[in-house]
Amino acid sequence: MARRVAIHGYCDNRFHEVAERFARNFEMGLELGASFAATIDGEYVIDLWGGWANEAGTEPWRRDTITNVYSTTKVMTALCVLILVDRGLLDLDSPVAAHWPKFSQAGKGRIPLRWIMSHCSGLSGFDEPLPVEALYDWERIIRVLERQEPWWEPGTRSGYHSITFGYLLGELVRRVSGKTPGAFFRDEVAIPLGADFHIGLPEEHEGRVAEMTRMSGILPGQIDPESIAAKTFYNPPLIPGFSDRAWRAAEIPASNGHGNARSVARIGTLLACGGSLEGRFFLSRATVRRALEEQMSGVDLVLGLPIRWGLGFGLANDKAPFLSPRSFYWAGLGGSWVEMDLDTRICFSYVMNKLQHNLAGDPRMYSLREAFFSAL
Repeated sequence: MARRVAIHGYCDNRFHEVAERFARNFEMGLELGASFAATIDGEYVIDLWGGWANEAGTEPWRRDTITNVYSTTKVMTALCVLILVDRGLLDLDSPVAAHWPKFSQAGKGRIPLRWIMSHCSGLSGFDEPLPVEALYDWERIIRVLERQEPWWEPGTRSGYHSITFGYLLGELVRRVSGKTPGAFFRDEVAIPLGADFHIGLPEEHEGRVAEMTRMSGILPGQIDPESIAAKTFYNPPLIPGFSDRAWRAAEIPASNGHGNARSVARIGTLLACGGSLEGRFFLSRATVRRALEEQMSGVDLVLGLPIRWGLGFGLANDKAPFLSPRSFYWAGLGGSWVEMDLDTRICFSYVMNKLQHNLAGDPRMYSLREAFFSAL
């Protein structure tokens, strides 16, 4: 039987079933530490946390505990690009090479920004073998991407850009704004919103970071090592749950954002509310609507799952109930999740440190999601 843990935070009475399921996940041994938050029309109706920040169960998950949310970070990176699109500094239909001339190598001269935002550029990974440490060297990765040939005809299929998404978009952010993607996000989004989320974690926050449990791998054991999926996920040879100071300090805008459900929901709420929040303007509702226009649909070459892609987000589909056709979402390795809805102005997020193998969505999150939706 799992060790009983205290659940902390706030939950509006009408969502009591969410709080009960959140506690039950711990009682069933499904969690180590976790947080769940939800907003309606910009206001928090749920902000829960509990469990442990380390595997030994000696450090409690506190209100200000943060952890790596892996690919949920892509939502923050996409938001930064959309802000620059809204300001007229980037054009979704212009070639990436217009801002980044050396990107045109290896037949990439005509790839537009929207194909990277929708994982259709053919650049889901690297041919050149790379150690994990290469990810900490921005210039090295950019040079590799300049030389990289697309793995399929760009614009014809999607293939999840697991790591490359952040470098490709981040380099454009850097070139047009003069700031690294982590700095741009901090200055233009996190600080103005008061969101405790970091891409490139300052050392002063190290003591608040929850340990991640480890998984044996991302994909099933029996998979063709030459497949696009294997080449995408296993070069560099990332170990799920891998996390040290070097990883956290680097800016890896697809994969190493650190936050909790409260801060992820705060950022998602900005999008759910159409680009403005509490009287502060970040981007226009028209640009948010553009991001929800379907760019590609079908079985993704990397994930092996049917996905409807917008510009940086997965879109509502018929595989799971959504609040409206204008719901959008993304998830991170092991279970983290954020979902937003433009029609109802609702957002919720789930962040945890016990990783599970669920490329299609985490059962713990789906249980909380179901209870939340049922109470609306």
